Amino acid sequence: MSGAKHWLTPDWPAPANVHAATTLRNGGFSCGAYASLNPAMHVGDDVDSVRQNRQLIKASLALPGSPVWLDQVHSNRAVQALKHEALQQADASYTSESGVVCAVMTADCLPLLVCTADGSQVAAIHAGWRGLLAGVIGNTITAMKNTDVLVWLGPAIGPECFEVGAEVRTAFLDKSTAFITAFKQQHNGKWLADIYQLARIDLAMLGINKVYGGGFCTVTEAERFYSYRRDKQTGRMATLIWRA
Repeated sequence: MSGAKHWLTPDWPAPANVHAATTLRNGGFSCGAYASLNPAMHVGDDVDSVRQNRQLIKASLALPGSPVWLDQVHSNRAVQALKHEALQQADASYTSESGVVCAVMTADCLPLLVCTADGSQVAAIHAGWRGLLAGVIGNTITAMKNTDVLVWLGPAIGPECFEVGAEVRTAFLDKSTAFITAFKQQHNGKWLADIYQLARIDLAMLGINKVYGGGFCTVTEAERFYSYRRDKQTGRMATLIWRA
């Protein structure tokens, strides 16, 4: 992992024409619960502050254009990211166009970045447990029509903080018993889920093994990351990818 003060740069062997980053929570204009680099319009932050934050992100990362933001709804829908497109309801976007910035926003859910080995396509995925269960990763890879890809797992809730009910574990095991290794039983009848492991298992079942990243915890690293589970009222990090 490398990066500047206000963002992380993925540590993965992506082609030279592929660029990516995840913003951190510091260095922006928002105040209070949303302090300070919150780019999400929908969470209740002051609109002017969010606009300033989005402009700061664009300038700081030298983005080739404004990010293609999504109306994220914990679905399995992947759409093509297009310049000047109206806000699309989806949880993943992909593109083969240079200069188009795919983006997702998270605050505990898992952001995944995808690029083809030849650098011809990129994608960004927002994956909470519902999206993972519904197949958002597979739908994105199918839309890209290429399984020769590299994947980076961005900052998400850590395996010691993601407590879920037995019904969540059962739903994943009904899909495949391979997911059993991603759950650890608690004394209160709940389970700890490893969202990174859930994604890795899902990717392996798709034949994808070039997977990097993981190891963050948005809940415990409060100075760097927003966390909905920790704070309830909070901003979002942006995870972005584009090709030159």
